[in-house]
Amino acid sequence: MPPLHLATTFLREPDNSYPEGHIYGRPHNPTYLPAEALLAGLEGGEAALLFASGMAAATSVFLALRPGDRVLAPPIMYWGLRKWLLTEARHWGLEVDLVDTTDLEQVRAALKHGRTRLVWLETPANPSWEVSDIQAIAFLAHEAGAMVAVDNTVPTPVLTRPIELGADLVMHSASKYLNGHSDVIAGALITKVRNPFWERIIALRTGNGGILGGFEAWLLLRGLRTLFIRVERACRTAEALARHFEGHERVRTVLYPGLASAPGHAIARRQMRGGFGGMLSLRVAGGEAAAIAVAAKTRLWKRATSLGGVESLIEHRASIEGAESPVPPDLLRLSAGLEASGDLIADLEEALR
Repeated sequence: MPPLHLATTFLREPDNSYPEGHIYGRPHNPTYLPAEALLAGLEGGEAALLFASGMAAATSVFLALRPGDRVLAPPIMYWGLRKWLLTEARHWGLEVDLVDTTDLEQVRAALKHGRTRLVWLETPANPSWEVSDIQAIAFLAHEAGAMVAVDNTVPTPVLTRPIELGADLVMHSASKYLNGHSDVIAGALITKVRNPFWERIIALRTGNGGILGGFEAWLLLRGLRTLFIRVERACRTAEALARHFEGHERVRTVLYPGLASAPGHAIARRQMRGGFGGMLSLRVAGGEAAAIAVAAKTRLWKRATSLGGVESLIEHRASIEGAESPVPPDLLRLSAGLEASGDLIADLEEALR
């Protein structure tokens, strides 16, 4: 078991040096090192940084840009970051364009050479699970002089390695699958190469104080030990759920990239390996009231926000995201946990009845 370091300050040697390289708890903590090294290795990057949350990690990428820089992001993405981009990022002076990243022609038309500095991708996109072609978009973005950052929270490096597909940065809300036990709030960034932009992100983490606690870093490393087996199990369960409820008389649509009927299925097969993720959504026949009623009737599924834990969660997303949400009001988001898939299916069947 790796050691846990709770120290906030570190002793100097008599010669005034810090032989271990640690000075104070805000820029450095020895507990970070094995977790950051592991994340860099899993994603195939040169370096990784832990943050106090996924939002702290994601916003650091945008704050490392300069006022006047232009960024592209999809209209369907994690709602908290979408809201931040449309408010705080614009206050910071960034030009933010929401572009359908599943449409390469729209991406090509929106890229402005020399002005677009960053393309942000989330694929599959929460909560309707559209799939964007990372490799093709990275090619277009790099031709225009832009970087590509990918939110890889849902597929994790078990299923998708965006750096291998051309991405420059990868972000995780590590609270989700990486930790996997719903007991840590954490974020992570991984870079393909150490460069001046990465050094600016490091400085922002230190200066803005968006650091993770030592105990949280230790818990995150504990969760990472079971990452592959948890994700593989969640994928099998989610696929079983999607296939069972596709065509169900009380379900309008099943949204899951592993279904052959999904619009992005062919791309997902190419850039995801070993599964299509543990997340899916159901659009319930009967509209918003029916969707909320179904969630209320479940017993094994837990009505709660978040995803990627060992427990299965169900949530009416439009209620959470508010009036400006692009999420259909009849949509229920499901995060498959480690319970038996037959039990989860039976619970939903009963709730739908």
